[in-house]
Amino acid sequence: MYIKNSSELVENGKTKAERSARRFCLEAVESALQAVEPGALVRAKVKLSEDRRYLVVGRRRVALSKFRRIVVIGGGKAASGMASSIEEILGDKITEGMVNVPESEAGRPRRSRIERHGATHPLPSLEGEEGVRRMFKLVGDLREDTLVICLISGGGSAMLPMPTEGITLPDKVETTRSLLKAGADIKELNIVRKHLSELKGGWMAVRLYPATVLSLVISDVVGNRLDSIASGPLYPDVSTFNDAAGVLRKYKLLGKVPTGVLRLIERGQAGRIPDTPKPGSKYFEKVTNVIIGSNADASEAAVRRLRAMHCRPTLLKTSYEGESREVGMRLGSVTSHAAGPRPRSWVAGGETTVNVRGGGVGGRNLELALAASMKISGNLGVAAVSIGTDGVDGPTDAAGAIVDGDTIDRARALGLDPRKHLQRNDSYPFFKELGDLIMTGPTGTNVNDLCVITAC
Repeated sequence: MYIKNSSELVENGKTKAERSARRFCLEAVESALQAVEPGALVRAKVKLSEDRRYLVVGRRRVALSKFRRIVVIGGGKAASGMASSIEEILGDKITEGMVNVPESEAGRPRRSRIERHGATHPLPSLEGEEGVRRMFKLVGDLREDTLVICLISGGGSAMLPMPTEGITLPDKVETTRSLLKAGADIKELNIVRKHLSELKGGWMAVRLYPATVLSLVISDVVGNRLDSIASGPLYPDVSTFNDAAGVLRKYKLLGKVPTGVLRLIERGQAGRIPDTPKPGSKYFEKVTNVIIGSNADASEAAVRRLRAMHCRPTLLKTSYEGESREVGMRLGSVTSHAAGPRPRSWVAGGETTVNVRGGGVGGRNLELALAASMKISGNLGVAAVSIGTDGVDGPTDAAGAIVDGDTIDRARALGLDPRKHLQRNDSYPFFKELGDLIMTGPTGTNVNDLCVITAC
């Protein structure tokens, strides 16, 4: 079980209908998380042929006899689980490997050929940079008879740091922190990070050429854009230094980022240093990127579970974006306009952003849930859940929160003012007081966020 406090969360419902609605939501989320467990995704999409001569990924067949070495590298929140499964499949055909993983998963499992090196998220660290440098030392001088299997997943941007010459890792950390605080979305953040890196924005493909590269990707980006997942280390980049400057300008950060970052971008704009590798470059000719998991896998699993519980599910979308509180209001309004018999349910996936206005503690899912609770207030028998599939919402220890039609009344009875908490971006203490934080701990995967709404 991923959700550690399901029973308590269900019992917080005031009426039988609300307890049922809460249970349906939580069971749907549990099924969604199980469906995107990294090892399960790898095993479902990656196979050895019956004669064990070919590695089969979708329609792609890789003849293993062509390669003298098979090396596994990569990084992200799901990298450890992915590594375990790829090793189960290939066994001693793997020569060696190293992936950057969350610090709690660092080490080398018994009899494993793939080392797990600890790195950090959401901000990069020197430990992560050391892991990247060790990876490329392990890879060594590459030849055409080498197969490199890259395992890429959400969190890879922060966990695979390699600053370009002229800037330091603290420069990148400060710039990333400023963009996150300003409310930049993942695409904007990645445009800047690509132009501060020797790995992202296609540069990893340059480093691995002329080896054959098979990249297995678990997406944490709305729309599954390969140029954005982990900042696109193995995919052509169409953004430019001018675009990076435009993002900083949009958020009024041009005069606030470290001097080294500003000088680097100015040199790039002037054409004094090369931009990221573009479509058509030879360096991508031997690279195959395959998305093996995404938010759709989680959302569809939630729908299947709700259907099995006779909750008449509707999949709204798997690509919602926007300001957390605004998306929460829209999703919370779904039940107000829905006619028909109950129970009914709705599922949506995506990823929002928070424009920090106050000094409170919270995350995008907690803020979304708080906003949704205002819309469903008084609608008894309705419950909603919003969680980050990685199990960590912002700088908190919660995955998200659950709300129902009685949440606002319960809060006011405890002396909590929901509007003030929303204005201060202070959703975590609000839900902690109510006992409605969803606790999973890190799940070892990441496919964006998930919202489930049920009406009983």
